[in-house]
Amino acid sequence: MVKFYFVRYFFLAFGLLQGLAAVLLIIQFQDSPKNRFAVFVFFSLAMILFGIHFLVFARVKRVAIGKKKIAVINSFRTKQYDWDEVKELKLMPFLNMYSLKLKGKQGKIFFLPTHNSEAIFGLFTDEPEFLPKKMSKA
Repeated sequence: MVKFYFVRYFFLAFGLLQGLAAVLLIIQFQDSPKNRFAVFVFFSLAMILFGIHFLVFARVKRVAIGKKKIAVINSFRTKQYDWDEVKELKLMPFLNMYSLKLKGKQGKIFFLPTHNSEAIFGLFTDEPEFLPKKMSKA
């Protein structure tokens, strides 16, 4: 649970800190070329981090996986899907996240694995145990 919120809001919080640093530099120090450049760098970094948060990490959801169903948990509602509705399930090894694409739905859902994965040079050695046999061979 903590891992989900940390991943989901890390870029937003770090972007807010960068924006706060830019505002404090404007207020605290006098106008100089070095100060303007530092404010520009902090403000640009804050905008990039905000963009990453709203484009990518706003799609990170909590997912409960069972042998027959997948439940995507939003803030106030839970939507259940059968394994037959799953079009694609990929592991992104460097981020230790999964991307899930459902039939008839536009866009991907990103979620974190519930088990601890052992990464060896960025590659995962074991096949996830929650995948049905037909999905793991595809």
